[in-house]
Order: sequence, then structure tokens, then C-alpha cells
Amino acid sequence: MSGAVAEEPLVPEDPEDLKLITLARAALARGGVNQGACIRDSDGRAYAATSVHLEHLKLSAIAVAVAMAVSSGAGGIEAVALLGEQGPSAEDLEILRDLSGDGVTVWWADGHGTVLSMIEL
Repeated sequence: MSGAVAEEPLVPEDPEDLKLITLARAALARGGVNQGACIRDSDGRAYAATSVHLEHLKLSAIAVAVAMAVSSGAGGIEAVALLGEQGPSAEDLEILRDLSGDGVTVWWADGHGTVLSMIEL
């Protein structure tokens, strides 16, 4: 056996962040698309969305979830979960910064909900 130590998997400590991952995973499964996301606003409301790929409209799951939050009156966000093969793009992070509060956590997980990384905005 080698002396390498297995890296501990990233797991959100806050049950509300785990809920975001679960809701994003459900959206991903329902939508049959390549991304699912869920945002929790500063009032504790959650907005789950998928990416949109139409002939004349292409939006990331994060962009759709932010639009849903803003159109529902959200003034800020607390946390985000993105599920899919690709992590949040630079544009996604800029969109989140437009609405973010202090210390927003962005969780990126695969389609099974296994967290791959965490970003603090």
C-alpha cells in the first residue's frame, strides 16, 4: 500500500446547501439537459432550473435560475448548486456576482450529486 492519503470528498455542512444539490439534481433529471442549477435567495426561497438550448435562445442553468429569482423579487442570493459535466463558466460567476450577497457559496457537482468543487464569491 502506498503512503498516499485519500482526499476527503467535499460535502456541504449546511443541510440547506445539500437541499440545493438535491433540487438541482431533480431539475437535471426532469429536463434531460446538460445542466441543472438551484439558487437560494436571501429570503431562503429556492429556484431550480435547467439550461435552455433552443434555436434562438441559449442560457446556462445558472442564468435561468438567476432570472427566475430576480423576476420573483429576490434582492440577493446566499448559495448556488450547479450539476453537470462542466463547472460554472466565467459568465455564470459574473451573473451570480450581479445578484450576490456576501460569502455566496457555489457548489459544483456531477449528475449524481457528488460535489466536485466549491467556490466562494
